[in-house]
Amino acid sequence: MKKIFFILLILGYTIHSKAQSTALSSNNYITINGYISDSISGEKLIGATVYDIDKKQGAITNAFGFFSLTMKAESANLMFSYIGYKSHYIVVKGATVHTLAIGLASGTTLKTVSVNANRNPIQQQSQMSTIDIPIEQIKKIPALFGEVDVLKVLQLLPGVSKGTEGSSGIFVRGGSPDQNLILLDGVPVYNATHLFGFFSVFNGDAINNVQLVKGGFPARYGGRLSSVIDINMKEGNKNKIKGEGGVGIIASRLTIEGPIKNDKTTFILAGRRTYVDVLTRPISYIASDGLGSVGYYFYDFNAKINHKFSDKDRVFFSGYFGRDVFSGKAVENDLGDKTVLKFGLKWGNRTAALRWNHLLSPKMFMNTTATFSRYKFLVSSGFEESVDGVVANTA
Repeated sequence: MKKIFFILLILGYTIHSKAQSTALSSNNYITINGYISDSISGEKLIGATVYDIDKKQGAITNAFGFFSLTMKAESANLMFSYIGYKSHYIVVKGATVHTLAIGLASGTTLKTVSVNANRNPIQQQSQMSTIDIPIEQIKKIPALFGEVDVLKVLQLLPGVSKGTEGSSGIFVRGGSPDQNLILLDGVPVYNATHLFGFFSVFNGDAINNVQLVKGGFPARYGGRLSSVIDINMKEGNKNKIKGEGGVGIIASRLTIEGPIKNDKTTFILAGRRTYVDVLTRPISYIASDGLGSVGYYFYDFNAKINHKFSDKDRVFFSGYFGRDVFSGKAVENDLGDKTVLKFGLKWGNRTAALRWNHLLSPKMFMNTTATFSRYKFLVSSGFEESVDGVVANTA
């Protein structure tokens, strides 16, 4: 009797194990992850789409160009696409983890498209009122005085209005400009304008992507009431040294980017300066008959370096430094006594970000960032008085 019971127990366990293994084999999952970038420069593409044509499932890349897609299947027929780039198709087989590095080529081919769809109930999404704008689209919009201005482009979007004509002020759904959170590589930027509000502090040649969030802010963006403007800098061309620049009516700019060591380390340096002071000082000096002059200029500098330690670890360091300088002087002569009054205004931002990206698993991405941000506004004045050839200075 005991032998029969033991044999039945073993038989039942064997049948259960086979059924369990059959169930597991019928529930195989495939996981595809990796990075999507520009095939020429190697710049990561933010918001690129990964889509399985057969299963009708997909994912998009995060702010670092990383994506992860898990499906219940043994193969995947994938399409990779991004605005302004040609789509790329790959078939992946085997219900395991696949890590891909996809490079998309710029350029699109327009074809006749027929769209057929059934009406579906409204689906709730965790991220609402969000608009992603690639820098290539921003550069195609006409610019004031030859300077591409990110904030002026945002003024053209629905729900966003401008203040004074020609200014870079952003009013989102009735909010004031100080209620907008402006981030550059995750670092808050205060008073993000040059020339008393007519230009933004962001150099278009150093920017990769701009995201505007007008409502439903994620918890990580706490601290503002109106909107969030999240701007990401370029990482640098990983294939060759490249430079670009421009000479405008009021400013000139120069950008250099490229690899430092193979494709492991890349950098980008971008600078910009106005020469308004060179034009205004002589004019104001002549207009005042040599009794005074005024001048104004601004400059900014962007830098970023990143290094790939492994397929799972990347480190980035980026910084921004900008300043506006307004100065002037007035001269007064009284019976041989000469008095020179000097005054000036200086304001600007300094930011820095140290970021570490780590791939914990094929489905989990971690980003750790340490940031620094400082804004200064300085007012200075002083005069120089000369009496009978004796000069006295007071600041």
